[in-house]
Amino acid sequence: MMSFFKTGLFLFVLFYLLPLGIAAFRYCVDGTGTGWRTADRSSIGLLPPPARNPAAVVRIFSAQTVRWRGIFATHCWIVFKPNSAASYTRYDYTAWGEQPIRLNGFEPDGRWFGRKPDVVFTADGDAAAALLPKIQMAIAGYAWCNPGDYRAWPGPNSNTFIAAIMDAVPEISAVLPPTAIGKDFPYDDRWLRPTASGTGFRLTFGGYGGLTLAWTEGIEINILGAVAGFDIRLPALKLPGLGRLGMRSSVGRFPLFR
Repeated sequence: MMSFFKTGLFLFVLFYLLPLGIAAFRYCVDGTGTGWRTADRSSIGLLPPPARNPAAVVRIFSAQTVRWRGIFATHCWIVFKPNSAASYTRYDYTAWGEQPIRLNGFEPDGRWFGRKPDVVFTADGDAAAALLPKIQMAIAGYAWCNPGDYRAWPGPNSNTFIAAIMDAVPEISAVLPPTAIGKDFPYDDRWLRPTASGTGFRLTFGGYGGLTLAWTEGIEINILGAVAGFDIRLPALKLPGLGRLGMRSSVGRFPLFR
């Protein structure tokens, strides 16, 4: 019994406390987590001007979040454009504003308070156009849409919102980063559900803990929102604070970037 406890403690230190300690050290050395009021939120140029790109577009982005919370977490958002639309539409789920679902509050591919975003999913043309009705329906039907609904931890937060859209649109078939704290929150009160990819299941205890076993999502163990695990399909470690170490995850079934 004591040997089992020591092994469990060793694994917890190795896969949870050590990565978070490294992430905290990097934050202190980096020093870019302060000054959020004046932080750069300009476009990084990942999206072409709509006038030069009439085709439909869908993107999911993720970027390290604001100030000290960036040690632990990333913020995800979704951007889309129907065929021949004159502009992109961006949806975030935030703690400020009259409503938590925020429409076009920032540049579609802008830095998140100084942090450069990564692309989680990309679709273009007919493939993107086919996704849009389901995406718009999922946004319109999202239950946690009232003032005061947002909770940074364990959810519902920005990552819960994007996870709900992905569950409603299984064709997206992408995986949010392990640092997307809140992605496992049971936004529909279902504590056991298939994963968004349909290749496994996710068990969550109110977002405070849980287990994911799936071919696409891999193996993930959630402890107080911090996720550690392993991707079998595209071999990589998933570590709290540090994210994914190994092969890049897919950016969806219709990749343009990476």
